[in-house]
Amino acid sequence: MSEHFSERELQHEVSELETKSATAARLFDIRRIIGGLFVVYGVIVTIAGFTASDADIDKAQGVNINLWTGLGMLILGLLFLLWLKLRPTAPPPPDLVPGERKE
Repeated sequence: MSEHFSERELQHEVSELETKSATAARLFDIRRIIGGLFVVYGVIVTIAGFTASDADIDKAQGVNINLWTGLGMLILGLLFLLWLKLRPTAPPPPDLVPGERKE
């Protein structure tokens, strides 16, 4: 039993695979991972900064280091996510359909 695909079915299959490939490339973009981690850790460290005791602040010579570090991490994470939003990953170039010649 041989399978014969029409040109239209083949084009549909190729475009579907290209869409899946582009979605996977955007999903695993390193900017999303780094930005997300910095935002999560920034929230945790900022909360630790808000709940810091006077003894903790005195250890850091009067600076609430957790609060400032957490806010810095939040800003950095949000910048990574903004960068991802403003300059999304370009989809990979489409491969040639079998039988097509590259010119």
